[in-house]
Amino acid sequence: MKKTGAWLAVYALEQLRIRHTFGIPGVHNTELYDELNNSDYVTPILVTHEQGAAYMADAVSRVSDRVGTLVIVPAAGVTHAASGIAEAYLAGVPMLVIAAGIRTDLEYRYQIHQIDQLDLVRPFTKAAFRIQEHRNIVPTLYQAWRLATSGEPGPVFIEIPVNILLFTGEIEELLIFPGPATQGVQQKAQLARAAELLLAAPRPGIFLGWGAREATGVATDIAEFLQAPVSTTLQGISVFPATHPLHTGFGFGPAAVPAARNAFSGCDCLLAVGTRFGEIATGSFGVSVPENLVHVDINPKVFGANYPAAVALEGDACAVLLALLEELNRQGRPRQANLDLQGRIRRDKRAYREQWYAIPWNGRVNPARFFDELRRRLPDDAVVAVDDGNHTYLTAELFPVHRSKTFILPTDFNSMGYAVPAAIGAKLARPGAEVVAIVGDGAFMMTCMEIVTAVLNGLGIVYYVFHDGELSQIAQSQRISYNRAPCAALGALDLEGVAKATGAGYVRMEGDGDISQAMEQAHETAKTGRPVIVDVQIDYSKRTAFTQGAIKTNFGRFPLAQKLRMALRVVSRRIVG
Repeated sequence: MKKTGAWLAVYALEQLRIRHTFGIPGVHNTELYDELNNSDYVTPILVTHEQGAAYMADAVSRVSDRVGTLVIVPAAGVTHAASGIAEAYLAGVPMLVIAAGIRTDLEYRYQIHQIDQLDLVRPFTKAAFRIQEHRNIVPTLYQAWRLATSGEPGPVFIEIPVNILLFTGEIEELLIFPGPATQGVQQKAQLARAAELLLAAPRPGIFLGWGAREATGVATDIAEFLQAPVSTTLQGISVFPATHPLHTGFGFGPAAVPAARNAFSGCDCLLAVGTRFGEIATGSFGVSVPENLVHVDINPKVFGANYPAAVALEGDACAVLLALLEELNRQGRPRQANLDLQGRIRRDKRAYREQWYAIPWNGRVNPARFFDELRRRLPDDAVVAVDDGNHTYLTAELFPVHRSKTFILPTDFNSMGYAVPAAIGAKLARPGAEVVAIVGDGAFMMTCMEIVTAVLNGLGIVYYVFHDGELSQIAQSQRISYNRAPCAALGALDLEGVAKATGAGYVRMEGDGDISQAMEQAHETAKTGRPVIVDVQIDYSKRTAFTQGAIKTNFGRFPLAQKLRMALRVVSRRIVG
């Protein structure tokens, strides 16, 4: 039979259960967009910028069981989307990136968009393919999906030249996608040793990352069996419910909240699952990891990269933890509830919150009061998309998350501009769930026009914009180190004007007295299918535990001469003003 490459690509996407694609049509992929328009299953979503498309696709993969997919033009479309693709790559998020390519049936050079796209994307994708024949389109897309979702997930790039998309070619048969493959766990000796170490430890602890997102139930069972405190990475915050009495918070070192710092003090055996022990997760590598580290990850390259493991267990977190729990039950018995530990965690959490409530009121919105009201209003299955900035750590420390895959944010690649488009992807993937975004004004300015996409698709998303007029996370660090904050002031930003320009609703939250009423108005408007921008006049006067701890850790490892130089500079500037 003869089919166009565009028809074959859409057929494959339908087989892969792709519900939405994100991108912008151009001269090289118009045939593909025309075929997408014919599909009864796949809906193409027009975006305002390919960077936003990549964040939308990222969010689809994070909050659902589908793989976020881009359909973009060559060259500029790829470079625009690169930040979102790289974010997915470092975060372990599956993604299909389908880009058109220049014509391969011509002898002419210097075609429009002519760059080597595969060389461009190889550093931040798991694999990159260039389709040469029509018969390769369907099997290559199936292979790309398997690569994107197997092992440590990540983005896979597929280039389809425009002549392959446009013209018909001969194929022998239409392959049906057989579905994902499953793998068992074959590490009996390592499992036995891991259980032995955990059972022998008087003070075991558990550290969960994004890789454990499907293993919440069994991770909870192991925590209760061992009566071990549980902390998470920043990206893995949703993996363990904040309502559990053994939950301590994000991180466990000097940059963690007091509940985590105290609960993990003296930890003599650590079960770490689905984490690379990256810079943010460890508060700039400030944690003390015990010698008896049991490290579980699907990517064997992470073992020993930053902290040596006594036992390394390679495999899917859920499968490995189920096998580990079975081994724990075989070797020992569940411990009695550690009421002293649970009581200490509870008291530390309450005391930390009271510190935030005790901030002298300065006419702006107290973060703890804001997040307490937001938590009260949102159901457990609501999705919160967070951007990069000071608001990131405020949310991580003050907003309790109750269910896995309901809290998404940029981490290792750490790109600003994530939350506005990511909230759109999350809402499309889970239309029945409430979706809100927490975004600083600096990050908001990067991708705020993507709200046009939300309006166009009738998506009732509430955008809480923490508005203080500067790049606050950087500004705080600058003031500590330099006693000034150059290039951190944003200038005037009329959020009501942005709302009018994009078609969104607008609500202003001036101070603590406005929190409840402003949220009520915003969420009622969102129920009608209209996105809303909430202008939150946030109080950033108190630094988060993460900011204080990470700065102290970094400063502590500077050479003595550099410490003295920087300290003297700050003192002299304070004296002279």
